[in-house]
Amino acid sequence: MNQYPLWKNLLVVIVVLVGALFALPNIYDQDPSMEISGTRRASVDETTMARITQAMEKAGVEAKGISSENAKLLVRFLNSEDQLKAKEAIANELGTDYNQALTLSPDLPDWLRSFGAEPMYLGLDLRGGIHVLIDVDMEAAVQQAVERNSGDIRTLLRKNKVRYLRVSREGEKVVVKFNDPDKRDKAEQLIHSEFRSLATDMSDEGGDYYVRATLKPAERRAVQKFALEQNITTLRNRVNALGVAEPLIQQQGERRIVVQLPGAQDPAKLKEILGATATLEYRLADTEHSVQDAVNGRVPPGSKLYRERNGQPVLLKKSVIVTGNQIIDASSGFDQRSGQPMVSVRLDGPGGNRMRRVTNDNVSKPMAVVFIENRVVTRMVDGEPVKHRTKVEEVISIANILEPFGSRFQTTGLDTPEEAHDLALLLRAGALAAPIEIVEERTIGPSLGQDNIDQGFMSVMIGMALVMIFMAVYYRVFGLVADLALSMNLVLIVAILSMLQATLTLPGIAGIVLTVGMAVDANVLIFERIREEIRNGNTPQASIQAGYAKAFSTIIDANITTLIAAVVLFSFGTGPIKGFAVTLAIGILTSMFTAIIGTRAVINLIYGRRRVKELAV
Repeated sequence: MNQYPLWKNLLVVIVVLVGALFALPNIYDQDPSMEISGTRRASVDETTMARITQAMEKAGVEAKGISSENAKLLVRFLNSEDQLKAKEAIANELGTDYNQALTLSPDLPDWLRSFGAEPMYLGLDLRGGIHVLIDVDMEAAVQQAVERNSGDIRTLLRKNKVRYLRVSREGEKVVVKFNDPDKRDKAEQLIHSEFRSLATDMSDEGGDYYVRATLKPAERRAVQKFALEQNITTLRNRVNALGVAEPLIQQQGERRIVVQLPGAQDPAKLKEILGATATLEYRLADTEHSVQDAVNGRVPPGSKLYRERNGQPVLLKKSVIVTGNQIIDASSGFDQRSGQPMVSVRLDGPGGNRMRRVTNDNVSKPMAVVFIENRVVTRMVDGEPVKHRTKVEEVISIANILEPFGSRFQTTGLDTPEEAHDLALLLRAGALAAPIEIVEERTIGPSLGQDNIDQGFMSVMIGMALVMIFMAVYYRVFGLVADLALSMNLVLIVAILSMLQATLTLPGIAGIVLTVGMAVDANVLIFERIREEIRNGNTPQASIQAGYAKAFSTIIDANITTLIAAVVLFSFGTGPIKGFAVTLAIGILTSMFTAIIGTRAVINLIYGRRRVKELAV
């Protein structure tokens, strides 16, 4: 009566063996390591490995091992001190041509790696690192779109020779002023036909005629969505260039971004790189007008007054040759002729063509490099700190164009190698589509992370031990079978998290602890049903059969309601809540398997093939 078919017994055995195999990597230690990957300028090869080995020998650092996989080098170390010393030595040797990321790498045997088994990731609260919550200025993104539309409308009217008095901005509207209604009507038709994303309206005010263009609601939402997505991409590029392994960068809500960097411990440097909006503009110098007249307030219409870093005024053309958005690669170094820090720049196709055309037409004329940075400055107003965004524009280099050049050239005039390195990093990563502000930051040290791991492990073990003791005492042999299923349930949870390469966090550990308590609920229902059947006078074999059959629907109902709650938590919760929901959902599914199918298989093996007078339940 109580016997499983062979295929079902094999299924249980296979699930147990596979679970044990993929949970096994989590018992091995993780070595402090460094992952080295190439960039567009260089690739990882045997020469790179030789350079790294030589650099570590000079620094007196011994590597536990060096391996090559997927066009990357993984260098293992005996401790964290050697890891940090090696990072500095390798960075000095390789420069910015390679990305170096600090990480932890499990010391797995080759036979286990051959199955593709890897341990699950540890979250920020278990491994240590930096958590940053960033707010994106959506209003600034809309204003930038309005500014672009203002320039495009001005160009459109000039191209079609429609004379206007003024193009200006009023909030989120572009206002074009005319002195003739026919010109106003023609301009409105042009704007309406060329800019489908703008809504236009016309008005007459005191003998003047106006066209007002504003973003349509759908376009406004699209601009904000693009700004958020572009900022996420840019921040991801910057984090990758910083050399942080396994970063988490994701959207939270409608205008916020969460950045979690496991292993990073320098929040000041991180905030500086993440929040920076530095870029470059290349402009021709205005040699036709007087700089002194511009200083005195008479700036020519097509020019703008700038200042060099030493305060010297410079008059430049308003027309921009190329901007930082057209830079596809940048690296720092030293100029071979002057020995000064420099940034080597490579432009995209349109940018390179425009630079070649402009420099070909302006040989022997000066061209300036303008450094632009948006900074957040805190000022005290009525005794309270108030943050203001300040745009800093300064000329870092101005020199004559000796010969035409295109997509590749160098920019000098930087003060220090560190400034050149940071500027190259920002140019490679791209400019932010909208200003950002860091509204929350947390730094978790590795020692605190280890304490969290130890306490979380202890809580799971204590909870599991108490549940197992209770079950063994109260339900005897059946309780021991439930304990076996509970142990297997924990192994399966760890195995599934490892196979999914999920990230385990403190809330995730809480989900596992809760699952340990809930996992025996099904067995309690089954065992009480079996007791009830025995009290009703049924035989032991019939009681086992009826106990499992009658408790099945109740167990399914109870677990499905909990599973629905986990799905809702995952759908609407943020990062920590999602981690709790994932482990809870996995624990529900595995506990149903082990409590219903797993325990039944063991009970069948114990009682199913012989006559039984009474059950130890």
